[in-house]
Amino acid sequence: MTDIRELLLSRIRDVADYPEPGVMFKDITPLLADPAAFTALTDALAEIAERNGATKVVGLEARGFILGAPVAVRAGVGFIPVRKAGKLPGATLRQAYDLEYGSAEIEVHAEDLTDADRVLVVDDVLATGGTAEASLELIRRAGAEVAGVAVLMELAFLNGRTRLEPALAGAPLEALLTV
Repeated sequence: MTDIRELLLSRIRDVADYPEPGVMFKDITPLLADPAAFTALTDALAEIAERNGATKVVGLEARGFILGAPVAVRAGVGFIPVRKAGKLPGATLRQAYDLEYGSAEIEVHAEDLTDADRVLVVDDVLATGGTAEASLELIRRAGAEVAGVAVLMELAFLNGRTRLEPALAGAPLEALLTV
């Protein structure tokens, strides 16, 4: 696992003062552009899905789509996008959550999840945990079981894990990298 961590870290670019002064942005586009690194990431996340008995993968808009879809294909399970409110046609379940300044909403097509599903949430970064927490609520409201959350990178200094643990209700949270 050390080799994959080194590979992934070597393909994540730090961008100082983006999107605002004082923020060190972790840019994953070089990782996505490298077929060996992207394949290693996909394989590692698919292994988490398989190990936790996932029957579906939920990807959180937008980078969770990029990571989650190939993970679902590799694991042989379905992929469900969780979108920003107003982006999905038809009947949806919607969940509000708090941001640092204000609030936001995400939604999912309820008919895409059933009580027979175990769902792994996949995203690029766990920061404050708000979006992931809201997605877990949506999954349960749709009648499915949470298989866990898997992310490429956890920004430990933002304490998202602490916020997310009650919502996980014992399901695992796995980060391939912690920074």
